Order: sequence, then C-alpha cells, then structure tokens
Amino acid sequence: MNKLKDMEIRAWIKAGEHFEGRSDGGGLFLCWPERYSIPFWKFRYRFQGAQRAVRLGSYSTLSLAKARDEAKLQAAKVALGHDVAGEKQERKRDAKAKIEAEKLAVTMSQLCDEYFERMILGRLKHPNIVRARIEKDIRPAIGNLKVEDVKPRHIDDLLKPIVKRGAPTIANDVLRWLKRIFNYAIKRHMIEYNPAAAFDLSDAGGQEKGRERWLKRDELVKLFAAMREAKGFSVENYLTIKLLLLLAVRKSELIAAPWHEFDLDKGIWKLPDERTKTNTGIDIPLSEAAVECLRELERLACGSKWVLPARKMQERMIPHIAESTLSVALAKVKHGLEHFTVHDLRRTARTHFEALGITPYIAERCLNHKIKGVEGVYNRHDYFEERKAALNAWASLLAQLEKGDADKVVPIKRGIQSKNSAA
Repeated sequence: MNKLKDMEIRAWIKAGEHFEGRSDGGGLFLCWPERYSIPFWKFRYRFQGAQRAVRLGSYSTLSLAKARDEAKLQAAKVALGHDVAGEKQERKRDAKAKIEAEKLAVTMSQLCDEYFERMILGRLKHPNIVRARIEKDIRPAIGNLKVEDVKPRHIDDLLKPIVKRGAPTIANDVLRWLKRIFNYAIKRHMIEYNPAAAFDLSDAGGQEKGRERWLKRDELVKLFAAMREAKGFSVENYLTIKLLLLLAVRKSELIAAPWHEFDLDKGIWKLPDERTKTNTGIDIPLSEAAVECLRELERLACGSKWVLPARKMQERMIPHIAESTLSVALAKVKHGLEHFTVHDLRRTARTHFEALGITPYIAERCLNHKIKGVEGVYNRHDYFEERKAALNAWASLLAQLEKGDADKVVPIKRGIQSKNSAA
C-alpha cells in the first residue's frame, strides 16, 4: 500500500523536482508545487460524495512515518462522519474571530474611563468623588479584566476589603456606581447582563444611618493640640481643618475653591450655584480668623489659582487636592478621640451654634440649608449680617479652644437672631 520512500523524497528535494501530488496510498499525498519552497503532506478523502482535502504539515516537520499515522487518524475520523477539512477551517475561523475579539475587547479600566468622560464629566457637580471611587477601589481590583469576564464573585471580592477597612459608606457608594457603570455597558452592547445587579446594600456596607457624631469643646481642644504636634501633618492641612470649622461649609466646596471666588479685603466668599449641593449660591461672611487662614493659604499656594492646589501636580487628574486628602491626613493624627469624619466638623459647628444662642434658622442659613416650610417659600432674606455675627461668635469660641481654654468660654445667650424678628 505504501508507495513513497524517504530516500526518493530526499532525492526529489535535492534535485528541485516539483510536482502537484504523489500518492503514498490511503489518501496520503506529498505535494510540492512550484510556489512552495518545501514539500507538504495532504490527506484526500470523500465526504458526502464530494472530494475533500486537508493539509497535514510540511515534510520538514512531519516525517513519512508520522504522516502515515496522521493519515490513518484522519481516515478514522472520516469513517465516523467527520468532515476533517471543514472542521479545520472552522477552527481557523474561530481562532481568527477570537484574536479579533481580543483586539476589540474592552477592559473595566477602559469602560470606567468612558463612563466617566461621557456620563460624569460636565454633568455631575462633584466628578472627583466618582473618580476617587474608580481610582482607589474599582480599577485596582478589576481594572485589568475584560468587561464580559467580570462575574458576581469579582464584585463580592471587590466589596469585602472596603468593608473590612472600616468604610461601609464607601462600599455602598462603590456598589451604586458599579451598577450604573455596568448598566451603561449593557446600553453600549458590551455585555448582556449586569454582574452587580444581584447585590444590595446588605452585601456592601449595610443600611446607612444618619450620623450624630460631633466634637465637644474639650475634644476640639485636643484636636487642635494633636494637629499642631502631629508629625507630617502639614500647615495646609491644619489651616484647612480650621477653615472647615470656622465656615461650616462642605468639604467639597472648600477643596475645589478657586481664589477668584474670594474677596479677602471685604471678607466675603461668593460661593456660586453650580458648586453647592443645593444649587443655591451664597455669599459667606468671613471672620477675621478665616481671612487670616486664607491669606496664609494664598501665600502657600505659590500663585496657584486654587485655594488648595494639588501637592503632586504630575500625579493628579484634578488640579486641587483630592477628596481623600484630609481624611488620610487626619487618620495619622494621634488625637485619642472617638472616631469622627471630616464631615462631622460641619455637624460640630451647627451644634455649637445652638449652644452659642444662635437662632436656628440663622444657623441653618450659615450651613446654606434651605429654610423649611412656608417661611422658606416666602422669606428670601439672606441674613448676611446675622450670619456674619454668628460666624464671628463661633470664631471667637474656636480661638479660645485653639488656645486650650475650653472651660473659660462663657456661652452667649440667644441673642444672634434676625433683625426683622427683633423689630
């Protein structure tokens, strides 16, 4: 049955004798057309009445003996009903399609960047909050995965470390944004289902409760002392924490503040609508203590247009300090106090306003909260002078506490109220 011999094949190659095909029997052929530099093996067979052929390999990699074994294997497959040539072509198409799919595959990092650019930037008031969740929690955990490869187990593995580090609120926030990002991917035909859809708050940080933490006078004394003594706690951080207390503003409003909003000579911060949570701008009166802090920050800013410029510009995607900067810095201060967050400083100010005798609706306006009820609908008075008096009284109290005199401060009777009410 076998017709070919290795000796004659080598002779043909040496002589450069090309041929279309020479049979060894059993459907095995050695082919060496003019356009090829070396002979190759081909197995020919009939499938459903049609002549078919499949290439087995070149003579340099597949010897005569091995070619005969491979031809027998292919013949056996044909006998079982396989179209070996068709199946090989299908495998090639699948491999090619897989390569093309790999080229077009979108990673989670790419998806997050696209979502941020199209759905957050220019639309959300505080985009740096979303960016922080992407950079700190999402990208390091699943950024290298292809979007279609992300499974619910990856979501679970991502959320657990966040909860473990004692950040349940952030875990909830990350879960919310993951759901939105994957829903966006569904709309963009990247995936068919949302791998985060089955998760709820109980799988992340749990149901969030309103915080009640605020710092009492003796705690503020300890905080000021600890910040002054803490190694690595910069002057900028100290002044920023002090300003957050003095002004009772939201952290996001201060860290993203440009200098053009401030008139330090007149003692006014003109906070515009688009940078407030309520979309309601407000002129904030600045106490002397606040102006002193701001002038020092202006000197330290070295000509930046931002009150709190990023400290490593080459590594930042935003020009001012990041949302987490103050929290990270405060975590290193050994103050010995019960845990509190930067946002608790705002609640601290509001609570002390009450103790200082400041009328509640003036205290609420100091925090740029809307006045509730019918009065809020009809009363458009801004209470600038009343707020100025309130913040000056609060600044005086803080000055005493900063010096360590918690017991020497005499509470002010409820006298800081609306001039309209007094009339």
